[in-house]
Amino acid sequence: MANIENRKFIALDISGKNYLSWVLDVKLHLSAKKLRHTIDEDNAASNEERVTALIFLRHHIDAGLKYEYLTVENPLELWQNLNDRFEHLKAVVVPKALNDWSQLRFQDFKTVSEYNSTLFKIVS
Repeated sequence: MANIENRKFIALDISGKNYLSWVLDVKLHLSAKKLRHTIDEDNAASNEERVTALIFLRHHIDAGLKYEYLTVENPLELWQNLNDRFEHLKAVVVPKALNDWSQLRFQDFKTVSEYNSTLFKIVS
């Protein structure tokens, strides 16, 4: 078990509720590993880079999603499939966040920390 690599961040939930933060985390980690180009259109990634990126992506998605996309062998294809499946969340999350922001009032909170907590939740 010591050889199993720990997750770098929270895996993508099958419901997609953490999709937006997951996308940012994946892009940052793939960039750090110099594998970001493997999820870009028309990339010239080597087979080894593709396999490494695919392993990374599969390691950071829910087990149900792994089984659903079991036959996908290209990180770009997996990335696009997940994007097609969850991209609509931006249309739901952003308007809700804007509404929450417009309704946010300091006087509605008992403490500054409660206000800050709500503020950071909206921002994220």
